[in-house]
Amino acid sequence: MKLGAFPVSKQIAYATGMMGWSVMINLIGVMLVYFYLPPDGKGLNMLISQVTIFGMFNLMAIITASGRLLDAFYDPFIGRKSDTTKSKRGRRMPFMLYSILPCVIFCILIFFPPLHNAAQSNALWLIVVLSLFFVSTTTYIIPYNALLPELAVSTDARIRLSSFQQAGFVIGIVISSFTNNIADVFQQAFQISSRTVAVQYSVIILAIVAGVLMLVPVLLIDEKKYCQSAPSTMPLKQALKESLQNKNFIYFLIACFSYFMSLNLITNGLLYDVTVLANLPESYGSKFMGFMVLLSLLFYPFVNIMVKRTGEKKLMIIAFFILAFAFTGIALLGRLPIEPRMQLFILLAIAAFPAAALGILPNAILADIVARDSEISGDSKEGTYFAVNYFAAKLGQTFGIALFAALTVYGKDPGHDLGLRLTGICGFVLCLLAGIAFTGFKETK
Repeated sequence: MKLGAFPVSKQIAYATGMMGWSVMINLIGVMLVYFYLPPDGKGLNMLISQVTIFGMFNLMAIITASGRLLDAFYDPFIGRKSDTTKSKRGRRMPFMLYSILPCVIFCILIFFPPLHNAAQSNALWLIVVLSLFFVSTTTYIIPYNALLPELAVSTDARIRLSSFQQAGFVIGIVISSFTNNIADVFQQAFQISSRTVAVQYSVIILAIVAGVLMLVPVLLIDEKKYCQSAPSTMPLKQALKESLQNKNFIYFLIACFSYFMSLNLITNGLLYDVTVLANLPESYGSKFMGFMVLLSLLFYPFVNIMVKRTGEKKLMIIAFFILAFAFTGIALLGRLPIEPRMQLFILLAIAAFPAAALGILPNAILADIVARDSEISGDSKEGTYFAVNYFAAKLGQTFGIALFAALTVYGKDPGHDLGLRLTGICGFVLCLLAGIAFTGFKETK
């Protein structure tokens, strides 16, 4: 089979892996802070102390930041290791295969702290298990994404495959958003009095489902058949140096950092926005997320059409600015003369297009950057580029989680919600900065 003949069935299998990874990552993103630092009256115990350091950073912010930072420094190692690996199954698939079981185990263990109160042992447990979870998911996703420029050999093909990939990602978001709904079913069907236990059962089911989905591309895609690339021989230090001398890549990284920092304000704040600012039941979280995802999926064909007319750069900048505008609505949620539920639907409708564009385009743009570098240097550094990108993304996620957790100090409960409203202002500024940074990117025709 000639290079580039990657059938639709295999593209779907590839996207299924992203779906499983997305379920796990967004399960942590949506539920972690909510599970350990729940708002009042939701049937969950406070599992981490709200003590602050320097009057700003609470313990949860420090724990989540520590786990992400440790994992971020692991990224370049695993990216380069997959670039240089010589295996009968290919450069990427062995890493993906052997990381799946640890991903499932550590995802579950995150929600099984030793004690059911705000104890120091819970904090130590979370630091260790969360770090191991992030390392495990990184071992899967960096080699997985490094396959993209190898499986799709033209810009159009990369945008198509990235569209399938992003569809898998957003479906994973929807699945993870049903955590509380599944917990409701457990409580009602099995007469479980403890909300914490019901959530734990829900996490077990979703983590196992995610692991099975992550296994699909490993079983159904023959890397040796569809990828024609030689293992890299360049030392890690030189590969990193060359990637960071790429000006386009630097502008891409700055925008990526700002965007992911803002995105974590949304994922971590969703249940708070629904239950505290809009005063709605937890179960509405999955309804709102499902609405935005389905609407964003409708924009996928539009993004694929528009990118051919405007180019990737302009469409990215437009998406950043629209998302910045949508963030301002969080600060005003419940304060306007419109029903809060309708306000959330409007905000999510505004965010649907940027969610589609910023889901599809970045990986396709990065794949173009990698392919161009390979043409010039003659060396395959796909894993290195995607690892550095994930390093920037995780730094953004780390600071985003830390910022959200820190802002909760200023109010996260009904009648005392200033911290939640400040997340909207911070998200606006971050998306604006991402759009401005990307104006320096020079698109290759």
